[in-house]
Amino acid sequence: MNKPPSGREEYVRRVLEAYRTTPGTCGHVRRPDRLLTLELYRRGVPLEKIENALMLAAVRRMIRPADAPPLPVVRSLAYFTPVIEEVLEMEVSEEYFLYVRQKLQRMRSS
Repeated sequence: MNKPPSGREEYVRRVLEAYRTTPGTCGHVRRPDRLLTLELYRRGVPLEKIENALMLAAVRRMIRPADAPPLPVVRSLAYFTPVIEEVLEMEVSEEYFLYVRQKLQRMRSS
């Protein structure tokens, strides 16, 4: 896995980049996103947990019936807060999130 961030600035940069590049997001970072990222840093939320939550939420949004209406674009990191909290409480192996990442890769390429 990736090396842990070396400080606050790198943590913020990496979280915001992960959010910005998550499928289904608008790709823009706003001030409230930065403030939430600083709060996550202050709480000591591991970067890996945030990345796992973003991928899990993206896959959940993509696994929908073909005839379901499209979901709106996610415009705020705050949208992912419940999933971040869920991942923090999960007791699953890292292999599960590797599977989620692979699933997302396959879905994006099809």
